[in-house]
Amino acid sequence: MDKKVSEMIRNNQRWARKRLKYNPTYFTDMAEQQTPDTLWIGCSDSRVPAETLTGNHPGQLFVHRNIANMVIHTDLNCMSVVQYAVEALKVKDIVVCGHSNCGGIKAGAENTTRGLISNWLMHVQDLYTRHQTLLNSLTPKHRLEVLTRLNVAEQIWNLGRSSIVQDAWARGQELTISGLVYNIEDGHLLEEGVEASSAEELELNYRNYIARLLTLTDQDLDQEIVDRANKDKQANDEDDQEANQTTNYLDYY
Repeated sequence: MDKKVSEMIRNNQRWARKRLKYNPTYFTDMAEQQTPDTLWIGCSDSRVPAETLTGNHPGQLFVHRNIANMVIHTDLNCMSVVQYAVEALKVKDIVVCGHSNCGGIKAGAENTTRGLISNWLMHVQDLYTRHQTLLNSLTPKHRLEVLTRLNVAEQIWNLGRSSIVQDAWARGQELTISGLVYNIEDGHLLEEGVEASSAEELELNYRNYIARLLTLTDQDLDQEIVDRANKDKQANDEDDQEANQTTNYLDYY
């Protein structure tokens, strides 16, 4: 057997033993059924594991992944996943998550022939062409960052316009679709502000979000990085303070 596959099996066995040590019925309980409340549509990139970066465990997320996290109405794979999640599992949330340094986004922006995959990336290329005035005004790094955001918004729009989601909203089913971007550089999920729980919200929030993106400059994007760093520092300080308070409380007793 291949050395890497053998290593994966050994790791799996250790993982299973550890799970059973803490919960003897972990696997038998899970085997009965799955009841995830969220469908995650993400990129196939190996650096973006849905359960790991969201702090979830097996059984908590229903997951579909493809290159550049796209929702295409003619993609029967993706549409079948969405239908099963909405109509059978009755998920209450669908998340479309893009990420920084996405190879699919970069390849689409470069608009070079790459064989079969070029047919898939054509959707990214079309998106770039539609917003090239904004994108070409940015530095290369920020250009890909904004294209990633535009792509997430576009997939939320596609998802919300699908007959599956439209029918769910029409019959009053509780369902929210949201866009996120995972920043690989610091491990944080960033809210993109494009979210909808109805057809009316989809129309309004999508157009407002795109309008806001179209005003961004390199300076705005640089400031966002500074603001995130300051916010992280504040959160770390609060975590340290909370940890110290807990320690002092335990010392008292």
